[in-house]
Amino acid sequence: MMGRLLDWLRPAPAPVAEPEPVPAPVSVPAVSPRDCGFTDAVLDGWFLGATGELLKGFAIGADDTLLDVGCGEGAATLFAVRQGAAVIFTDSEQDKVRELARQVDAMTQAPALGLVSNSLPLPLADGCASKVVCMEVLEHVDTPEQFMAELVRMGRPGAQYLLSVPAPVGEHLQQGIAPAAYFQAPNHVQIFSHERFAALVEDAGLIIEHRQATGFFWVMGMIFFWASERAAGRDMAGAVRDRIQAPYPPLMEGWARTWHDLLMQPDGLAIKQVLDQFMPKSQVIIARKPMAGDVTPGSAG
Repeated sequence: MMGRLLDWLRPAPAPVAEPEPVPAPVSVPAVSPRDCGFTDAVLDGWFLGATGELLKGFAIGADDTLLDVGCGEGAATLFAVRQGAAVIFTDSEQDKVRELARQVDAMTQAPALGLVSNSLPLPLADGCASKVVCMEVLEHVDTPEQFMAELVRMGRPGAQYLLSVPAPVGEHLQQGIAPAAYFQAPNHVQIFSHERFAALVEDAGLIIEHRQATGFFWVMGMIFFWASERAAGRDMAGAVRDRIQAPYPPLMEGWARTWHDLLMQPDGLAIKQVLDQFMPKSQVIIARKPMAGDVTPGSAG
């Protein structure tokens, strides 16, 4: 009895604290620079499969023949193939033309032709295409006026043109960090102001229908790429955007995650648009080849 009483009078043992549960690690989705760049492009109106528009205002259908000059990896050509169009694609690099031809052959029975050419001139008939795409090519060309004349020759009357070149602000920033070879042949030998780009298109006889400038994501991405390569002591000669492949520098991957997180914010798109206007990577023109009776710039009065 006394023993039980003493037990009651003794203080109760302190409860053993349960260990705090360890939170599960937060899974951050991997976002590659390429994937993030694609998402960014779609927000700008590119690759609109539901409406068949390669860029909003530049629709491609099964009745079209698309000419993709300087096709590179072939994003425009493959989009056109998915819309049922016939395609002609050219590039100065044989490996790129061969690989794109393999993909096109696997996707379509529509007419397709791949050519290895520097495009001056192209061995194609006048008016062979109803849609002409030439993206991020003119800055590589010593004689852009002659090149544009060749593009205009191959579009039929009424043909639409989708043209892009780097924006000057992004190019000038990269001149401070990119290797000298990036601004030497066969890389970028021209920098087009907005006025010069428009004049090049209109002086070739085309009517401009739409202009836009976008790509802040890629300006910063390229700067981070150059910085990473310099810090690692690697030779950067000849590196252009379509040659930057995984594994990406950690700084580029971190930037892609940051940009992806920004785009997910309620005001992310509005912020992106402000930054795109402030420091774009590319400037784009959609233009049209006149038909009989059309008034071209400078022809009235």
